[in-house]
Amino acid sequence: MPIKNEKKFSLCYRFRGFFPVVIDIESAGFHAQTDALLEIAIITLKMNENGWLQPDEKLHFHIQPFKGSLIQAESVAFNKIDPFNPLRGAISEYKAIKKIFTLVHQEIKKNHCKRAIIVAHNANFDHTFLMAAIERTGISKNPFHPFTTFDTASLSGLILGQTVLAKACKISGIPFDTNQAHSALYDTTQTALLFCELVNRWKRLGGWPPNINHFKKI
Repeated sequence: MPIKNEKKFSLCYRFRGFFPVVIDIESAGFHAQTDALLEIAIITLKMNENGWLQPDEKLHFHIQPFKGSLIQAESVAFNKIDPFNPLRGAISEYKAIKKIFTLVHQEIKKNHCKRAIIVAHNANFDHTFLMAAIERTGISKNPFHPFTTFDTASLSGLILGQTVLAKACKISGIPFDTNQAHSALYDTTQTALLFCELVNRWKRLGGWPPNINHFKKI
């Protein structure tokens, strides 16, 4: 029995019921339990009527270091973030995560998905920091998968032969300004464009949608 286009060309069908959310985190170190989370951005994705993946909604927050957190000098020198600059307009982890959860839950429901899945470049880093922040804030109903991610570094290594974000973007024809790199919003934007290109490239090569005889209702 043929699959209707609205089902076949849907995020729910494409990613086995998962709703992909692109994320980038800037931090004051590499240890999620002790080092401050300083900046977070997310971009949700959508699929058009022809099954092409596209960036959609954005959220971006500067974050106040949580009480007792550590600030590693080499990390803030690298990402050029002054955690205590009042002009950052930083908010608490709690407020940022509440706003992120609200948007993600809305999008999961709208797209008939089961839960969200993190898309990031070297995703384990961002996933670990986000999960630590969620645990600290005690906010319930976490929409994100507890361990599964889509890592654009791994996907780019397979498809493009590159694992560095800037190089993967450039080889894909996506402009990358190194002067803007290590800003959470910029890196999330470029990662979202890269992920969409990788998914859409697979579609252009004939790798998706699968044979309809193999389709199983989620």
